[in-house]
Amino acid sequence: MAVQQLTDNIEPSVRLRSVETAGSKYPGMLVCSVYSFYPKQIGVTWLRNGKEVKSDVTSTELPNRNWLYQMHSYLEFTPRPGEKITCMVEHASLMEPKLCDWEPMPESVMDKIVVRTAGLLLGLVFVVVGLIYHKMKSTGER
Repeated sequence: MAVQQLTDNIEPSVRLRSVETAGSKYPGMLVCSVYSFYPKQIGVTWLRNGKEVKSDVTSTELPNRNWLYQMHSYLEFTPRPGEKITCMVEHASLMEPKLCDWEPMPESVMDKIVVRTAGLLLGLVFVVVGLIYHKMKSTGER
């Protein structure tokens, strides 16, 4: 990257995801990752149903090797039905704040994933048992 480019504002890319938490008093954690921006000054705010959340929020800032920056903001929370959680990013490169909404996976989709995974595993067990039976029967006939 040329030095001249660093005088320009470089727009961040934003990714919002949920992660597993271990040893926390909350069942869920969201991570808002903001990548590849310049200059370093950036604002990341969590919104719950449009209102700013200030408690149970932590952040880390890291420089990239290419003179750009990245930041990760964490929100520990207890999911509630119908709740809208948003990560809002404000930066000099943006004309207006960038909003990234978290959308939990619907239970019906989660149920389908669980049922299909269980079916796949059961089918795999039958295939393995069938191969073992076939192998034992074919060696017993000789």
